Amino acid sequence: MKHDAATPAVALSNVRFAYRAGTDVVAIDTLTIARGETVFLHGPSGSGKTTLLGLLAGVLTATSGSVRILGTDLTPLSSGARDAFRAQHLGYVFQQFNLIPYLSVRENILLPVRLDKARRARLGSTDPVKAADALARDLDIGSAITSPVTELSVGQQQRVAVARALIGSPEVVICDEPTSALDSDRRQRFLELLFASCNKAGSTLVFVSHDFSLQPLFSRTVELPEINTASAVLALEN
Repeated sequence: MKHDAATPAVALSNVRFAYRAGTDVVAIDTLTIARGETVFLHGPSGSGKTTLLGLLAGVLTATSGSVRILGTDLTPLSSGARDAFRAQHLGYVFQQFNLIPYLSVRENILLPVRLDKARRARLGSTDPVKAADALARDLDIGSAITSPVTELSVGQQQRVAVARALIGSPEVVICDEPTSALDSDRRQRFLELLFASCNKAGSTLVFVSHDFSLQPLFSRTVELPEINTASAVLALEN
């Protein structure tokens, strides 16, 4: 599916989400993110950052409202349709990584391009295995490429999750605390790779972190206040 470049990467309207009836975790009147924009999403614990990312990725479904990603409203889609959309268009670094424990590093990285033909086609003439190995080398996990992910440290597993998100040039990259387990040197190298990859592919980046020192790297910052009551409403304008 092709998308008009003028169509926002993210367009939320009157979005509400609650794990329990009457208690909104996310309440957003308006949020628009342009194609190619890099957004730093910041807020205290309890402000719904991870939940919001789950809505953007189609892992969660809004209780009400419209969650449009690249022009497609995810809210009315079935679980299978949301999974297919995510595989084709999104790179998602989960906070808990969500790696497949019985697969190797290389096999985990390759999952998106093996699951979706369009994602694989964006590699062009590059062999998928070579693309996966190159990402692993860039993220300093090349020596572990054939190892089971269960044998890796937490920081190494986090880098596997990042490589999996970036392979195949997804149109939207969503990162939930992707530097939390990295030392300062590896964090710097990761951020350079992340921005270079997104810039080359024209990808939109939505990045959550508690580390506010990273904020100047991004084109825009969105602050999420903590929602303390069911009636609280978060309105995020352009």
